[in-house]
Formats: sequence, C-alpha cells, structure tokens
Amino acid sequence: MVHDGAKNAAMEIISMRSADALDPRLSAEHTTPSNGATYEDYPDGPPPLKRARPSFVKPAQKNNVQDNPLAESSHAGSSASDPLDYPRRRATIACEVCRSRKSRCDGNRPKCKLCTELNAECVYREPGVKLDAGDKLILERLAHIEGLLQSTLLQSPISGRGPISPATSNTASEDLQSKRLSASLTPAYGTLPLSGMGINLATNISTMPKAHTNHAVHLLQWPVIRDLVSKPCDPQALMQTELARPPLDLQPPYSLDLDLAGKPSSYARAFFEKVNVWYAVVNPYSWHAHFRTASAVGFRSGAETCVVLLVLALGQAAYFGHSISRLPEDQSMPGLEYFNAAWLVLPSLMIRNDALSAQCHILAAAYLLYIVRPLEAWNLLSNASIKLQLLLANQSAIPPQVKELSERVFWNALMIESDLLAELDLPHSGIVQFEDSMRLPRSFPYDATIAGADELPGNDDLWYFLAEIALRRLLNRVSHMIYGQKRASISSLEPVAAELEFQLNQWYEGLPPSIRFPRERLPARDQVQTVLRLRYFACRTIIFRPYIQAVLQDESLAQEPAVQTACQKCLEACVRQLENISAHHDGHLPYLWQGALSITSQTLLLMGATLSNALSALLPPRAQIDMVINDVVAELDGLGHLAPSIRLCADIVREAEDRRQVLMQRPQ
Repeated sequence: MVHDGAKNAAMEIISMRSADALDPRLSAEHTTPSNGATYEDYPDGPPPLKRARPSFVKPAQKNNVQDNPLAESSHAGSSASDPLDYPRRRATIACEVCRSRKSRCDGNRPKCKLCTELNAECVYREPGVKLDAGDKLILERLAHIEGLLQSTLLQSPISGRGPISPATSNTASEDLQSKRLSASLTPAYGTLPLSGMGINLATNISTMPKAHTNHAVHLLQWPVIRDLVSKPCDPQALMQTELARPPLDLQPPYSLDLDLAGKPSSYARAFFEKVNVWYAVVNPYSWHAHFRTASAVGFRSGAETCVVLLVLALGQAAYFGHSISRLPEDQSMPGLEYFNAAWLVLPSLMIRNDALSAQCHILAAAYLLYIVRPLEAWNLLSNASIKLQLLLANQSAIPPQVKELSERVFWNALMIESDLLAELDLPHSGIVQFEDSMRLPRSFPYDATIAGADELPGNDDLWYFLAEIALRRLLNRVSHMIYGQKRASISSLEPVAAELEFQLNQWYEGLPPSIRFPRERLPARDQVQTVLRLRYFACRTIIFRPYIQAVLQDESLAQEPAVQTACQKCLEACVRQLENISAHHDGHLPYLWQGALSITSQTLLLMGATLSNALSALLPPRAQIDMVINDVVAELDGLGHLAPSIRLCADIVREAEDRRQVLMQRPQ
C-alpha cells in the first residue's frame, strides 16, 4: 500500500507543475505561479518551470468588437509605435549591466536605455537556462518521492480483495500515471484579466460560466448555418420543450423480486461492472451490508434501502443494454420498477442532510438521465447540492467513514451540473464554491468486517472517473475562455486555443494505458475508451470552432496559414466524432441526452463548412460527408421519441440537411 503522506506530497508538488497556464504573465522566463499566488504561498519554494509551450504574453489590443469580432484578421492590431496599445510593465529580464548596477532595466532590445547612455554592450541572459534554488528543491523532492512510491509499490503485496483504483494500483507505472492524470485537475486561477478575452481570472475558470455561447442551438445564429432553417430558433427552445413535457408517471410497484440469490444479484454485478465505472459513487465493499440493512426493514425505508433499490434500477438498465434507444417504444424502461420503489423512500431523505441521502439523490439523477429526463435530474441534483453545501461548510465534522463518499458525491454533482449547464440556462446551485478545497477521489476504505465473507459484486475502479473530472474541467475552461460573453478577436484567440489544445494533449498523455484510447482510426478496447475518445474529439472541436465561424463570415481569413490550420483541426475532430455514429451508443447510459445535443451542434458545423469553398476544401470527399450527415439524421430521428428536446434537434438537423442539399445543387 502506498504511504499516504508520500502520495499526498507527490500530488501537491505535481499539482504545482500543472497549475493553470492561462495567466498572461506566464512565459519561460517568468516564474510567478500561474494561479496568481506569490512565492509565500509555496513554503517549499516557487513552482518549477514548465516546458516550452505557447505563451500568453501578448500586448493588450484595443478592439472595437462588433457583431462578430472573430472576423478580424490575425494580423490586426495597432502599430508597435503606438504607446496606447503597449501598456508599460516591468521587464521580465534585466540585462547584465543593469543587474550589476542593481538598476531598473527597461528591457529594450537590442540596447536598453542605460546601456545606450553608457555606450555599453547590452547582454540579456537566455531565459530558462538556470533554475533557482527553489526550483531545484522542488524537482529534487519530486524525484525522491517518485522513487519512494515506486519502491513502496513494488515491494508491497496487493490483496485480491483490496481496492483497485489509482490510489492503490498494482503497478508503480500505473501509480505514476495516476499522478500525471491528477496533475491536470489543479484548479485554474489567476489575478489579471486575460488580454483581449475580457475574463477576470480571479475566479475559477474550470467551472461552467453563467453565460456562454457553447450550447448546441447557438450555431443557428451563425452566418450560412442560420439560412438552413426556415425560422429563427429561440436560444431557450430546448428548455421550453422540456418544461412543457408531461410529468413522469411513477406508479408504486406491485411486487419486487429482491431475493439476492436471483436476478437482483445479476443486476448488482451489472451495476458495478457497467454503471459504477461512470459515477464511482457506490462502495462495493459495503454493498452487502447495505442490502442486509435494507432487507431488515423490508426495503420500505431508510437511505440504505434507497441506495439498494437505485443500484438495482441502474443495474437492470445495464443488464439489458446501455441504450434505451434500442428498446421498442411500447416496452417499459428497464429498472423503472425498482426506481418507482426507491421513489417512495426518497421523500423522507429530502429533509435529511447526510452523505447517504445526497448519494441517493445522485443515483436517482443518474437514472433520470438514463431515461432522458434532464430537468427532473437537475431537480434532484440541486437537492443533493444543497445537502453537500451544508456538509462541506465544516468538512472536519464529516465522519471519517463517509468522507470519501462525500467527496465522490460532490464530484458527481459538479460534473453532472456542468453537463446540464452546458446546454440549458439553469440556475447554478453554488456547489462550485467548494471545488478548490475538495481533494480528488482516492479509494473507498476496505473493511473486512463490513465486507464480510460474501463475494464482492465488483471493484472500486476510479480511472474513468478521474479522467472525466479532468476533461469536464477543461471543457469548462473552454467555455470560459472562448465562449464567454465577450468574444475574442482572431489575434487574441490564437494563444488561448493553443494553450487549451496543449492542455487537452496533456490530459491525453496522462491517461493510464488501461483507458488510453488510440487517437488513430483503430478499434477502442472497451466502452470506456470509446466514450473518452468521443469526448476528446468533441472538446478538440469546440476549442477551434470559432475559427470556422470567422471564415464563414469572411472567407479571405482562410488564406492565413494559422487560421487554415485551426480550421483543419476543428473539422478533422468534428468528422472523427461523427463518422461512426453507432459508437455513441456505448455512452448512452450516462450521456444519451448530452451526446444527442453534441452531435447536433457538430453536424450543423459540418453542414456550414460544406457550403464554404475555403472550408469544404479541408473536408473529406462530399460523398463521405453526405453519408456521415445522413447517419446523424437517422440517429436523431431514432432518439426523438425519448425527449422533446431531442425531437427538436432531429427536426432542425433534418430540415437543415434538406436545405443544404438544395444549395449544393446550385452553381458555385
């Protein structure tokens, strides 16, 4: 077992190395921590220098932002001689003469003012050549701790019944992969507004902003794409269709088969094998204890009963397949009978403020997302968030035996809320205020006296959960930095997109081998790899999507190499996300609704690109693109009966494709 102190220290140091790089002061020659902290915030010295990466050090530009400032040329900006566009700031490097005289250097090149007056040779040190003492200390301590972790893991026996998770992995290399992955989860903070972006980094930019333009139907406001539909689409249209939806009809079950020796045992195993991998919110080592407690009260009351019933509901859903889209429309949804039974118990838990009650609300929200009820899921999620805020206000008072559970419930609440806020204009619960003080999931404590002699229903697998936390936070950064209320010009967008792409690649490189998917067109090993690959390409698409909007408004921009490269990256990722539409079924249990809206926006983007001479040249042959779009139209038509918001998306995409085909027949 890894020594907790060493592991925690390693996490903290690696977190320093991966602190958010979106602070404009970051460069290879400036070692101020990118989260805006001073060196006093790091008692062991400053964080180490990062490897070379796209810099954000750019002069502030004054842009008159009109309807779409993205159409501005990447060469736009004031002349270097204009003092208004170059605010005075301290030089990040002083020349050798100024250093020796301990005088302030203005940093001018080839000669600073003092060297010019003295007629002296002006020599600047090369950045990043020498590490200071604090950097060396951190790197030495990091190497020591990594060596300690390797030797400890290689020497310690691993119990077959112990937790299988990043916190207690069975190889040293996997543990180091866990730390690399965890490094990308560091909260992103800063203190200065990002030049040209209109964002104050004093707030956490790894959370979903309260206003953004990243939702699916926003593309209908774009030039070219808006002409593909017959009438304007209200940005609130998806919300309104869900609000007008008939309420969910929940009927008490007439009977429940709860003999654990029968089907429920299979449903429990299906849950831990196929559902808990997405949410990691139920402890497999306490499952049998929960079942015995629920059985003692006849499965009629208590949080343990609710947990058991919801596990069986989701387990039955997984047992009969991940996607309800494959079920006949007249067939009842798997797990609904167990969910109905849990629904009878849930009201008594709504007024309880403990971790188990919050866990029940997360599980119920997960089932509601499975049956494509996003607003109902949000209602339960909000209740869970309120409970968590009461609990987390005094974290030292949380009993140790439920601390890990509380943290996992928190991360689930935060991620599900972010997914819903990405598409619907919903009130924010406020749970995000605890993100910077919340540690990452470790592993559920294994207690043999609680687990008993019963066979465990599954393992405590955290790999996907950690990867999804990191990716969801990166997606939130994209929404903050690119899709906030104030749009960026092309010139200011370029370094931001480059940095976000760097972070996405860093996230991918940090994935452990068991879940690292091939980025090439090779088969994924399992459903987890498939889902992560689809979400990877979705994230990559939206990072570069503003370039497509800019070219649709001004095709001459595509002649600039940087813009053309960015457009090519966007369109390639978009095609990769859509070209095998049946692969999306692997993620339907947790992400059907979110996935349907994602492929809607990507398809509209692809349609717009085909109508642009400059962009269509970057796409595969027309016949291939037509086939991809037709597959999406058919997929959304097949999902439309599950939710009115998906039906609206299906109607929009079908009408847009019909109109696109007409336009494609016209002479260029």
